[in-house]
Amino acid sequence: MRKSLFLGLTILTGLVMSPLAHAKEKEVVVATAGDIRPFSFERKRQLTGYDINVLKAADKLIDDYRFTYKKTSWESIFVGLDSGHYQVAANNLSYTKERADKYLYSKPIATNPLVLVSPNNAKVNQLNDIGGLTTQDDTGTSTAKLVSDWNSKHKDNPSTIDYSGEDVSKRLFDLENGEFNYLIFDKISVETIIKQKSLDLHVTEIKTKDNPNNYIIFADDQEELQKSFNEALEKLQESGKLEKLSKTYLGEDYLTHDNTHR
Repeated sequence: MRKSLFLGLTILTGLVMSPLAHAKEKEVVVATAGDIRPFSFERKRQLTGYDINVLKAADKLIDDYRFTYKKTSWESIFVGLDSGHYQVAANNLSYTKERADKYLYSKPIATNPLVLVSPNNAKVNQLNDIGGLTTQDDTGTSTAKLVSDWNSKHKDNPSTIDYSGEDVSKRLFDLENGEFNYLIFDKISVETIIKQKSLDLHVTEIKTKDNPNNYIIFADDQEELQKSFNEALEKLQESGKLEKLSKTYLGEDYLTHDNTHR
């Protein structure tokens, strides 16, 4: 009887304390477009991918926060960070000075150089070949800025950017069909999609001084969360969990030994 009473009190105490413990955790909303394999995409209506699962693994090591995930358009990710609707962005994000002036960067979670993609029957082999050609991109991306910066130095024969709003899978399909001339995107996503879709495209790595790393980005008032995430990221790397996630979602070890925010 005494044992039953003790067991009942234990269960009751657990039921009472569990919501209180849960309430101490601060909810963090992670924004992602969810359309960029293998970093963030939907499987059976659930968000998954390398970026998402790195965050989920880190969440297990961080006591004070509870992460939830929100699929939204690319254009609204940073608007949501500015307005406070989102606290974190995860979308195969690269480093730019403009973003670093407004937001907080994690330590790098992977290295992922840019590549130049073109149809095999009309190859574009280097950045200096894009003059007079057309590409597709989104507004506010590092790749669109790369082309815009190139155009500013080649005003006599600039490249045209069509801001299509399509996801990268559709763009690669349209590129193969000749709807535009070239695409600049990250190596891992391009190679993953070309393999999955059996696309006939030419891929060459771009030689630039730009930072090739990927990051998680935080709103500018999330210093404590940034610090907690970076500490968790170090533990994941030391334990081998981060390398395992990279091999699972990216196909091989794409971790960087650059431990800075740039």
